[in-house]
Amino acid sequence: MGDRWRVEVDRSVCIGSGLCAAAAPDGFRLDTARQSHPVATEADAAESVLAAAEGCPVEAITLTVADTGEPVFPPDE
Repeated sequence: MGDRWRVEVDRSVCIGSGLCAAAAPDGFRLDTARQSHPVATEADAAESVLAAAEGCPVEAITLTVADTGEPVFPPDE
């Protein structure tokens, strides 16, 4: 993919399902309150991180291109 993404989790929306950590264990962790957080605020674009965002049941994960701010997920409609 080549890009770098800014990875954010809206913790006020996160329900702690853990699907993101299962889909991208190098990209997401659950804390002791079972809230997700990205391992790093910026990451190399990766299918597993996109799959984690797409699989979040409450769409708490936002991905944007780090350099431009262009939305990756959810896509700008």
